[in-house]
Amino acid sequence: MMNKNTLTGFVLMALVVFGFAAYENHSRSIQAEEMRIQDSINAVNYAKEVKEEQKKAEKIAEEIADTLNPLFEARTGKAGVTVIENELLKVTLTNLGGQMQKVEMKDSTYKSQDGSNIVLFDREEQNMRFLLDGKTANIITDELFFTPTDITENGVTMHLPIANGSIDIIYSLKPNSYILDMDVKANNLEGFFPSNTKSMQIEWTEDMRQQEKGYDFETRYATITYRDTNGDTQELSVTGSDAEEDEFEEKAEWIAYKTQFFSQIFIADSPFSINSMSSSQLEKGSGYLKTYQASLTTAFDTKGIKPSSFHFYLGPNKFSTLAKNEDLLASEEDLDLQSLVYMGWPVIKWINRFVFLYAFDFLTGLGLNMGIVLVLLTLIVKIIVFPLMKKSYLSSANMRVLRPKMDEISAKYPKPEDAMLKQQEIMKLYSEYGVSPMGGCMPMLIQMPIWIALFNFIPNYIEMRGESFLWADDLSTYDDVINWGFNIWGIGDHISIFCVLWCVATVATSIVTQRQQQYSMTAEQQQQMKMMKWMMYLMPLIFFFSFNSYSSGLNWYYFISSLVSVLMMWVLRKTTDDNKLLAKLEKRHAERKASAGDKKKTSSIMERLQAMQEKQMEILKQQQEERNKQKN
Repeated sequence: MMNKNTLTGFVLMALVVFGFAAYENHSRSIQAEEMRIQDSINAVNYAKEVKEEQKKAEKIAEEIADTLNPLFEARTGKAGVTVIENELLKVTLTNLGGQMQKVEMKDSTYKSQDGSNIVLFDREEQNMRFLLDGKTANIITDELFFTPTDITENGVTMHLPIANGSIDIIYSLKPNSYILDMDVKANNLEGFFPSNTKSMQIEWTEDMRQQEKGYDFETRYATITYRDTNGDTQELSVTGSDAEEDEFEEKAEWIAYKTQFFSQIFIADSPFSINSMSSSQLEKGSGYLKTYQASLTTAFDTKGIKPSSFHFYLGPNKFSTLAKNEDLLASEEDLDLQSLVYMGWPVIKWINRFVFLYAFDFLTGLGLNMGIVLVLLTLIVKIIVFPLMKKSYLSSANMRVLRPKMDEISAKYPKPEDAMLKQQEIMKLYSEYGVSPMGGCMPMLIQMPIWIALFNFIPNYIEMRGESFLWADDLSTYDDVINWGFNIWGIGDHISIFCVLWCVATVATSIVTQRQQQYSMTAEQQQQMKMMKWMMYLMPLIFFFSFNSYSSGLNWYYFISSLVSVLMMWVLRKTTDDNKLLAKLEKRHAERKASAGDKKKTSSIMERLQAMQEKQMEILKQQQEERNKQKN
């Protein structure tokens, strides 16, 4: 029989055996897991090694393919610039893309706000690239490095070697002009292009610099303009923050990236197709107005027999300058580059083109300050329209001296239901005395085209740019002597003193006009005109919010024009004798009565209208008598 010590020994031995067995099993499990993890790591590392080897193989294959690419050498290079210039332009070209990088105007007439030369664009602000499809590679010029050759003071050839041939972009500045000629020519590349390649695509993008002080005013005149082969000059809408057009069916002779006073015009010897165009407005304060984009398709001779010839006009929107530079192109077509100087709708355009353009050029040619030129022009215009203004005033004066007679008619028909009869009586009175209530309106309406013409002309007349007068340092933009440095909705960051003066003068003109009219109206007519009277007083306030950021030259012209109008009306009032005027009307009335019985069968239109009025009045009288009978 086992004693207690023996049993205890067996139990301890069993625990040791089972414990060792469990430990061995656990150790083996850990080793197996470690081996499994190591195997996974080895598999991942192997996969990475395989992938890296594949990448190396692909890279080697790509390098081998690139060396076989005819554009391989042109894809690598170092950016450099070449400068060409004439008397008016300095053009910097980059060998990356063989394109213009910077255009600076050297003419001292045009300066930027800080007094330096005008720079139309610089570096990344502009990009023009040509796209051509080859058999084994596609040419995208702004990704390739050209070599400048044949460098002269005003010309350079950007040379792009391709296989055994080349693409050459030849630039040349015309002497004493804003014209840069550009020819794109293929050399010995018949085998590089497919036989059906007859055209190339041009993509032109630019962020248009803000050149003037007034962003809001300048951006109104910034737009893409183009001339189609039908001879019509058209433009993208300039309204809204983003104006875009995508589809074009017609071909164009030129396309212009235009701001208020400067343009970059791309002109082709052979018409090109416009695939798309867009204009997106940029944020105020960014230093830019809009981003322009255009995609064009033009003919291209892959055999190199005939180059694709283009021209750039890089200069001011000045009518005479545009016409002079267009003559240098020796084009068989009338390109009408002068249409970039906006002068209004057709009728308004001809007034500006053949009247105000010559008048301004003559007066500025005398060496006078532009503010004085505007005063002289105002006086000339007022002298020309004075006969119309006098006729308008005398028409109102005729009605004024006839007012007692109109009051008698009003007293004769006091009831509201007799309003038609009263109006007929008054119209008969006007007819008998030879007075037309429209006589005061028509002469003023005739003057409206002049007002509108100058509204369009003055902001686009580049000679205003940079011209100082009184407290304004630039008559082409607003004067901001009163400037608080932050934007207020509806007003901006300034108050234009010239605009305020014009609005005050407009109020004075309204007061004088209202007083003149009230003396020629019956009490009832004056009551009806109360709303119109208040509208006349509110108009200057509306003008202020609209014109506060407009050209100070335009506001100055309107101010002087309003002052002269008030003075002329005052002079007319002082020189008009109402008694003599009434006597003249009475004499005319007597003569009309005397000749009333000796009328011809073929009466005048006015007499026919009067007869119709009399007949209508007779019908109204009969209707009134019938109503009175029914009441009784």
